[in-house]
Amino acid sequence: MSKDHANPELTDKSLQNRFRGFAAGMASGITKLAVGHPFDTVKIRMQTTSKADGRFKGPLDCFLKTVRNEGPRALYKGATPPLVGWMFMDSIMLGTLHNARMIQQSWNGDKPLSVFQHGLAGLAGGITVSFVATPVEQIKSRLQVQYDGVKVYKGPIDCIKKVVHNNGVFGLWQGLAPTMLFRSWFFLFWSSYEVFTRELKKTRLSDGSVTFIAGGLSATAFWIGAFPADTVKNRYMTQPDVSPKKYPTPTSIARYIYRTEGLKGFYRGFLPSFLRAFPTNASAVFMFELVMKSLGPVEHLDPV
Repeated sequence: MSKDHANPELTDKSLQNRFRGFAAGMASGITKLAVGHPFDTVKIRMQTTSKADGRFKGPLDCFLKTVRNEGPRALYKGATPPLVGWMFMDSIMLGTLHNARMIQQSWNGDKPLSVFQHGLAGLAGGITVSFVATPVEQIKSRLQVQYDGVKVYKGPIDCIKKVVHNNGVFGLWQGLAPTMLFRSWFFLFWSSYEVFTRELKKTRLSDGSVTFIAGGLSATAFWIGAFPADTVKNRYMTQPDVSPKKYPTPTSIARYIYRTEGLKGFYRGFLPSFLRAFPTNASAVFMFELVMKSLGPVEHLDPV
């Protein structure tokens, strides 16, 4: 397919084409969980503690103490919500991404989408999925920061019940604003993915290799920019359900982190996230593109 013409997959307005983005997103979500959850547990535990706590010296210490004190299965604590949630979250986000691309392509005619338009499609997906991601990530993160011998929640259902009991139904959406801010960085993810893909296609790499590498590189760029918002989000979500709250707003948490730890405090736990970013998202994007192609008409596939 020439780079000077519209992608035929975005000009096909059939119902099948509109929905295959959602199906491919489900496959992406499952892949993301299997590869990335242990890294995510270490990241969350680092983000929700401070240096002053003295609980962990660093990411490796966190990993070793978690396995030694709670067993290897502890690395998959809180995996049930994202197992179900990420299937729907990635389905909604990537389905929205695909349909936003299609809408913009209809405006462009035969002209291909620009890098900026790919970014806008990513932004649309990120903002839309935030409404589903907030309760899923809140339950996941609360379960992940339960340490051996200190268990407030018996499991995901018990966690949901207690959050609703203490904060009302809308308590599940505490942290929606920082979640939307965090996920707005998918503008960078999908715009950079388009740039990396275009450049890598100039090499002799196979389509699968291009997708895998571009997905990993764009995820790395995403996390460098989005990590501070993720830190604020997770600290806000995992604070105890007391009244008045220690941190009444995400902004108050951001001010506290900056006052006590400086800018580097926003990047506490960055290493496991950085190490997780490439393999997890490269695998997830590869699976997304693979399923998209397998569900699409043969004539719509780019030649290998």
